[in-house]
Amino acid sequence: VQLVEFGGGLVQPGGSLRLSCAASGFAFSRSTMSWYRQAPGKERELVAAIRYTGSTNYADSVQGRFSISRDNAKNMVFLQMNSLKPEDTAVYYCNVVISVNFWGQGTQVTVSS
Repeated sequence: VQLVEFGGGLVQPGGSLRLSCAASGFAFSRSTMSWYRQAPGKERELVAAIRYTGSTNYADSVQGRFSISRDNAKNMVFLQMNSLKPEDTAVYYCNVVISVNFWGQGTQVTVSS
């Protein structure tokens, strides 16, 4: 299993970023894919998840601002982040559970003026 995230960076409050995760080594189209984040000094938290059916769920803190999607033909999952706030600053990780948790290396998102 391999998960590679990209698309992070520095953005001003109110701005947008789109994170991507390229997945390989497992049955992507039948798997629930998730985005987590971890801010300095805090525990890793679930941001959004998308099931193989396409149904989604979001953390309350990002509901209405973030959108998770997937492209099963390309084995990729995306996180569109709009109206970003300084409290969204964190390392964002792509995740899949196949008996155990698999994580990507993470991509840094910094929201600051």
